[in-house]
Order: sequence, then structure tokens, then C-alpha cells
Amino acid sequence: MTSVRLRGLLPTLPNRRARTPPSPAAPGEVVAEAVGVRVERGGRPVLEGVGIEVRAGEVLALVGPNGAGKSTLLAALAADLAPSTGEVRIGGRPATGWTPGELALRRAVLPQDAALSFPFAVADVVRMGRAPWAGTEREDEGEAAVADAMAATEVEAFAERPFSALSGGERARVALARVLAQRTGLLLLDEPTAALDLRHQELVLRVCRERAAAGDAVVVVLHDLGLAAAHADRVGVLHGGRVAVEGPPSEVLEEALLSRVYRQPVEVFPHPRTGAPLVVPKRTDREREAGESPRLTSP
Repeated sequence: MTSVRLRGLLPTLPNRRARTPPSPAAPGEVVAEAVGVRVERGGRPVLEGVGIEVRAGEVLALVGPNGAGKSTLLAALAADLAPSTGEVRIGGRPATGWTPGELALRRAVLPQDAALSFPFAVADVVRMGRAPWAGTEREDEGEAAVADAMAATEVEAFAERPFSALSGGERARVALARVLAQRTGLLLLDEPTAALDLRHQELVLRVCRERAAAGDAVVVVLHDLGLAAAHADRVGVLHGGRVAVEGPPSEVLEEALLSRVYRQPVEVFPHPRTGAPLVVPKRTDREREAGESPRLTSP
């Protein structure tokens, strides 16, 4: 049934090279890496000499201010953006050595914006994530993968609704479900929590942790330092197109560094129960008073 549905949604690829599903990576194995990567846009360097490793069984969060190069680095790690110099490797091989079909068996990418030109039903959008597996030995996993992905992202209730009729947050969860249904060992997620409410932000990061616990490598671009601290195994702080620091949240999320990178004084202190770093802007008493809502008084 899955192959029939997919063939109805997607074009047949002629002369497709036989594709062998990759073997699962061992815990801690480097499944993707950037080595001395430089990326230019409009003649301006966006990344400069960046090196970072992505390991199986871990969640790596990329954080930093706007324009720091987070999304560009994610696109480079996905092999969607070719570096000017340096190299990206996926599965121990230069990314340029894989065909698009082979890459699609090894990494799944969630971009910032999810847009479709046709009014596909939600369930069919999620099924699109199974397209790379058509004609492989894992093709028959399709419907189970789709069902699991929709359950994990809580989108089953609107499975038959047109994708175009959903709210921004609902679209974001459906787009994530498509990525999960692809069932690759490397997930690259660009700001997956940006359009979500508190509950679904936590849901998405729990899904990331579950995928890492199952052996996948997860890279997630985040603006919320609290989410990164609570859910990531490692954090890479980007600043000015470089990785300023990378390591466990408890070592990386440090007041002086973050205050310099974000150009905003911050305070960092441990969560009273979990010990995870909490990062909050440092405000003076006057700033706090100015930010208070005016009190209503009775006439």
C-alpha cells in the first residue's frame, strides 16, 4: 500500500542507482562533520573555518545570535549548501561522494519554513518522508513509520485535513513528522520550536532526546538557551561565523561568554532540581520596574 501511495505522489526516477540502506552507527560514532568549512554569500563570509562533529546517540544544539551562521552551518552539514573551502563528511565519506538518493537514506532535514504548492492531506505530506526508501528492502516499513511519526508529533487528529489549512504550529509539527517518518540516522532540524507553544516545544525536544537514545544523531538549531541546556548533550555557540565554543551545556553556557556573544548581559545559575543551566537576561531594578504592567486603581 505504501509503495502505491508514494508512486501516486512522486515521480518515477529513471536509471536510479541501486541504493543500499546504511548500517546503524555505533554510539558516539561521528556520522557527520564539518572540517575547516568556509561559506560565502553575496561575497561575504558567513562561516569561516568552522569545524564540528556530529555523533550518534547525541543531541547537538547550535545556538547564537541572529546572523551568527547557525542555519548556514546546518545546511552545510546536510550537504544542501556547498562550502567555498573545507569539507563536509557524512557517514565517513565526503558529502559530494553521495548521490541525492543516497544522502536521503542517511540524513533528514527540517528547514525553517514548510511550504507546499498543492493542498496535500497531512497524512500524505508525512508519507513523502518515505520516498527515499521506495525500491529498497525497507520500503515495507512505510505505513508503520508514518503512523509512529504522526503519533510522536500529535498530528493524527487532523490527518485528512489539507496541509494548507493548518496553523503555523500545526504545519511545523507535520513537517517534523515527515522528517521522522524518513527514519534516517541523522536528523538536522532548523528552529523546529519557533512556531510552537510551550507544550509542543517540550514535545519536540523530547522527541529529539528519544531519537538520540535510540542511536540517532540529532542537530537542532535553537534560539531558546533554556531548551538547549535542558535537552542537548552538547552545545555549539556560534558567533561571527565561527564556533566560539562547543561542549556540554554546563561547561559552555557561561555568563561572560554569552554576554559577549549576545551583546546582552545575562545571568546563569543551576536549576534547583535538575542542575541544568538557566540563562536569563540581567536586568537592573529600574529596568524591571519599567517593564511592569501599570496597576489599575479604583476611582
